[in-house]
Amino acid sequence: MQTMSTIKIADRMSRIQQSASSVATQRARLLRAEGHDVVTLSVGEPDFPTPEHIIDAAAAGAKRGETRYTHAAGTPALKQAIVDKFKRENGLEYTLDEVMVSSGGKQVIFDAIISTIEKDDEVIVPAPYWISYIDHVKFAGGTPVVVECSEQNDFKLMPDQLEAAITSKTRWLIINSPSNPSGAVYSEADLKALGEVLLRHPNVAILCDDIYEHILYDGHKFATLAAAEPRLFDRTVTMNGVSKAYSMTGWRIGYCGGPVYLLKEMTKLQQQVTGSNSAVSQAAALAALTGPQDFVAERTQKFQDRRDLVVSMINQAKGLSCDTPKGAFYVFPNCAELMGKKTPDGKVIENDTDLVMYFLEIEHVAVVQGAAYGLSPFFRISFATSDEELIKGCKRIQRACAALV
Repeated sequence: MQTMSTIKIADRMSRIQQSASSVATQRARLLRAEGHDVVTLSVGEPDFPTPEHIIDAAAAGAKRGETRYTHAAGTPALKQAIVDKFKRENGLEYTLDEVMVSSGGKQVIFDAIISTIEKDDEVIVPAPYWISYIDHVKFAGGTPVVVECSEQNDFKLMPDQLEAAITSKTRWLIINSPSNPSGAVYSEADLKALGEVLLRHPNVAILCDDIYEHILYDGHKFATLAAAEPRLFDRTVTMNGVSKAYSMTGWRIGYCGGPVYLLKEMTKLQQQVTGSNSAVSQAAALAALTGPQDFVAERTQKFQDRRDLVVSMINQAKGLSCDTPKGAFYVFPNCAELMGKKTPDGKVIENDTDLVMYFLEIEHVAVVQGAAYGLSPFFRISFATSDEELIKGCKRIQRACAALV
């Protein structure tokens, strides 16, 4: 008879957690499997299909035999398209050696952090933040320095906050605009002001997460730091991808521009971890970057209409207030007035996690607590779904809030 043994789990795994949005979505799936009518407003991906011309390009690539390993940093054709995109849309001049392709934007961030961060190194992360930033830094052995950005400042990092957060151990600042989860957008002037601080600290690199670049509302213009302050170009990694603008989340293609010496190390890491990116997905991404772009604006207008719908309905809910985001496809309502309230069965709502669990278990609507993004008491609603689902979900949230005493 064999003795039972346990495989030892590495200590580093205790530094990271399961994604809160994934947890909320999984719980919603379980409730749906039990027969409940669940409205899922926790998923961060467009509900629009991948455009037909992109799918056709992937199929054509596969038929041509583009199904084998590619260079770990991407196919030459896609890299050239990325160089052209950065120049055309962002005013950034990169060579082929200064761009690389990854299996999603998340891998770009992971590669950059793992390639540069060691024990006790610090990374400044403005809150609210995308969940994975913190876990990537912790996994590398570094220390996330979370700077809370107030609702009064549109959830944006202020120059004086940045100055106060920088120490001799600071290695990176991560900037995400438009922001997940708040929808905050940094203007060119905002970035120039942050740039003035960074110029005084030459050992701090900048990682710009521009994945929501094209999802902007009310005529707001996109800006990225390496273009707003060119003197920081040599120490900035500008990350983007095809997932959000082109509805290609499952194709898993991200990319970046940055210093050759760093991208060389990041490529080496990819060679050992993923080998290469999907050849078929790269053919699709090439078509996305070089093909028709008019549908992007059309879909963004639809997102804006949904944003206005959700903001209006959430602001009608008892105890909630919701600013109007300038970009991305999330709203981040303030729920401070509901803290301390009691549910119909007498349970006290102590924090935003209690509130979102109440929404899920009682009204079967899934959202994500602000604590997961480093800022409470708030919660995130994704409006990347149909008007019907949004109306249903917001009505349920209104009803749940009204029932609190």
